[in-house]
Amino acid sequence: MSSHQGLRRKAHFLGTKIKSLRKRNNLTLEDLSVRCVQIDADAGPSVSYLSMIENGKRVPSERLLEIIAEIFQKKTSWFFDESLDDEAIDTAPAAAVSGMPLEPGFLFSESLLQLAIPELLAQTGTTGRQFAHLLIRAHQESRQNRFPDIERAAESVGKKQFPMHVDNLFAIARDLGLNVQWFDNSTFEDKGESDQPLSTLVRSFFDAPDKVYLNRELEKDPARLKFDLANHIGHMVLHGGDGARAPQVSGGRVTGRRHDGESMNVDAKDILYAWRDFECSYFAAALLAPKTPFRQFLARQAYAIDAGDKIDLTKTLVMRRMPSVSPYPHWHYFDAYPPGNLRAVYRGNGIPLPWGNMTLVSDPCQHWAVFRMLNTRSTEPSSQISVLRSGDDKRLYCCQSIRSEDAAGNPHVLCAGVDLAPALAAQNIDAKRTIDMIEASCNSSGGSAPIPTEARKQLESISKILNIGWIEQGAATDATIICQRSSSCPRDKHCLGKAPPKLKPQIDKIREAVLNA
Repeated sequence: MSSHQGLRRKAHFLGTKIKSLRKRNNLTLEDLSVRCVQIDADAGPSVSYLSMIENGKRVPSERLLEIIAEIFQKKTSWFFDESLDDEAIDTAPAAAVSGMPLEPGFLFSESLLQLAIPELLAQTGTTGRQFAHLLIRAHQESRQNRFPDIERAAESVGKKQFPMHVDNLFAIARDLGLNVQWFDNSTFEDKGESDQPLSTLVRSFFDAPDKVYLNRELEKDPARLKFDLANHIGHMVLHGGDGARAPQVSGGRVTGRRHDGESMNVDAKDILYAWRDFECSYFAAALLAPKTPFRQFLARQAYAIDAGDKIDLTKTLVMRRMPSVSPYPHWHYFDAYPPGNLRAVYRGNGIPLPWGNMTLVSDPCQHWAVFRMLNTRSTEPSSQISVLRSGDDKRLYCCQSIRSEDAAGNPHVLCAGVDLAPALAAQNIDAKRTIDMIEASCNSSGGSAPIPTEARKQLESISKILNIGWIEQGAATDATIICQRSSSCPRDKHCLGKAPPKLKPQIDKIREAVLNA
């Protein structure tokens, strides 16, 4: 019996297996169609044809079956047996920070928190903006950076047009009654979060009820011009253009602030403005990169962090948009400024922070890709596989980082990454064994080493299944062991040469001495 005759006999069961594979990997029919066309445009099926195959109403050609097998890294013979892999990729990533029980409850009443939080922030030197960003980040991570209401609002205005050109945005602004005006202003020097001088540029601002002011410097950079204009369109759509939002600024300490003052007093408007800035930024990204067409675009570009260069989208927008549109939920991203300030953080995969985003730590691990890229002048993307040790917990990450410049000319590093363990587990691979294998290789060479052949082949397979090209690129280079703090380095050969002694608190010593007497 030919394989094609076998396909006809088992059309319904074969369709069920394809559907099961697709859903296990969180792909829509449209996603799978795009992936097939990527491999072979002539043999790639339409969405409707794929649906008929999954429902047993059509039989895929041998070539199409080969394409689907390649996408999901299966042998074609697998489609003829009667087994099903039911385990789906985990869609609920571990929380980045463990929640704290609010006990006893009376101490966490709303009235007491309203009094205690401003005092806490004032005494720790935390601004209202910084506190707001912590709250917003926690909200983002709990929602996996997905806000469908904002997506729908953007799509209703932009009609899912992609790519969106500058002229299209000006037309939308006119339709909404916005009056766009230009101003001239160059960069100036301001202090950054670490009190180091940074070039600063006021890019644009909104003046209620309907005026948008754009810096002529943006005419030199269509990608940033598009983002700022889309951002203000978002304010008009979401907030009626009431003007309660911060200017759009690149560079120094005023970035994202309502005003230039440095008062430690918490102003409720700081939190309101920070949230509105987030909403408008998310709207702008959804307007310029609508979910379905942008997801297909990223699939064609294998999720390259600089893919937006081809269609005038900023690298920052592309990085921040990836977790919102990808079928794989286990993402993180960092936007880091020298010497180690995090301007933007998302930890949907639960990755610990390499340093604080409000204050610098004294002993950050220097082996994170984002640190390495801060200290290089290369502007090419770089991929890295990392084993992260946090106590007894071991995780495996891959990231792609790129050094860029903001609108004011300040260097910074953008880093997008994924947790690989859930993807390995979804393919019935023992993730712990793979991580141990890579860690052992790294430890044998002082902390960084080539990935063992078996593990490398597994990661290459995952790269093809997730369609994230930089996983395979990272697997071809040395993996490295990273941690949160150099002083607690988990490498066999400690980063600092010798681990500092862990001293037991004197009070504990006294207690033990009394109890053992």
